[in-house]
Amino acid sequence: MTATTTNRRLRTEIPGPASRALQQRRASAVAAGLSSVLPVYITSASGGLLTDADGNTLIDLGSGIAVTNVGHSVPAVVDRVREQAGAFTHTCFMVTPYAGYVEVCEALAELTPGDHEKRSALFNSGAEAVENAVKIARVATGRQAVVVFDHAYHGRTNLTMALTAKSVPYKHGFGPFAPEVYRVAGSYPFRDVPGLTGEQAAADAVGKIEKQIGADTVAAVVIEPIQGEGGFIEPAPGFLPALARWCADNGVVFVADEVQTGFCRTGDWFASDHEGVVPDLVATAKGIAAGLPLAAVTGRAELLDAVPTGGLGGTYSGNPIACAAALGAIETMRTENLAAAARRIGDTVLPRLRALATETGVIGDVRGRGAMLAAEFVEPGTTNPDAALAQRVAAACHAAGVIVLTCGTYGNVVRLLPPLSLPAELLDEGLTVLAEAIRQEATR
Repeated sequence: MTATTTNRRLRTEIPGPASRALQQRRASAVAAGLSSVLPVYITSASGGLLTDADGNTLIDLGSGIAVTNVGHSVPAVVDRVREQAGAFTHTCFMVTPYAGYVEVCEALAELTPGDHEKRSALFNSGAEAVENAVKIARVATGRQAVVVFDHAYHGRTNLTMALTAKSVPYKHGFGPFAPEVYRVAGSYPFRDVPGLTGEQAAADAVGKIEKQIGADTVAAVVIEPIQGEGGFIEPAPGFLPALARWCADNGVVFVADEVQTGFCRTGDWFASDHEGVVPDLVATAKGIAAGLPLAAVTGRAELLDAVPTGGLGGTYSGNPIACAAALGAIETMRTENLAAAARRIGDTVLPRLRALATETGVIGDVRGRGAMLAAEFVEPGTTNPDAALAQRVAAACHAAGVIVLTCGTYGNVVRLLPPLSLPAELLDEGLTVLAEAIRQEATR
């Protein structure tokens, strides 16, 4: 079986003997602190399908955590990567620059929200992008405080661990953390006081910032337009615009962490576009380069240009092969109109999840936008999180050859992040497997 297989097929149990043998080798060579959702070892991927070492072919509803938005091994990416690898693999942009880096920055200036003059700096990971956005905001404003939100996830570096809300597994034992980071409540419609509007939630957050921190000490407010690891939490309408207005009125840099939401994932090029929010800085990664390590900070020219020469960069930042992949991915998103494809996925998934919520009584909330979708599992008739059920549902899907992911502060959310190019018949099949898993596990 090769990556040209066009349907889900299980030849062995999951994981099979070849994957189990590799897992044994891994145990003696790879650090135990690294986890894997599903220990099947992939040998090829194509068309929204993953083929493992045992010849099993699985439907991918995870996209490597929202990375392969364009799908696997798409021609525009493969061809550009192959051509660039044949020319040169590295010079370090800080030593001798190259056109690909500039072209990626030009594309980001065009695609990110707002028509103001922009600059970009490229990095390797989402955490690096967020950390550098904070650095830029501090230099540009001369202030130190950074405001983040409950349920936030921003990365695994020391500073981004401080920005992240959840302790286990991301923060526990790794402190002390960077100072001058302050956390306030955001907007979580399913768990907020009933009827709380986005504007009211923003007013509550702003009131705490002003009283407990002081607006004139805040360099940046950093927020995911839809919170990812925290549970795919979509704030109530009006929350983000109100927060952005307060930042503009008080000289605070509004940083949108679009690492997971960016590049057509939510049905727009960026999630901020949905309500017309124009961030001062946008942090991107994941979907930017179809699986190659690349990230960026893009934003107002006066902010990025405030950093002294040499203050930004990194040996591998903006690697030429990763830049080539990004240009191929962006080309694919444009030519295939993957923002519209994401909206079609949402139009298919949301009604089916809502019907399952009504049928089973174990899903407290169905939410998401485009192809960033989630079901939050609860004990029937309550809002009490049911993490065990979410884990059982995910495990049942995995055993049946469908990759789904879990998330959430309470561990009770099953999230779906299919490639935006996933064929409709594979999406339907994956959802059928998920539905059966929910029905089966809800009665246990």
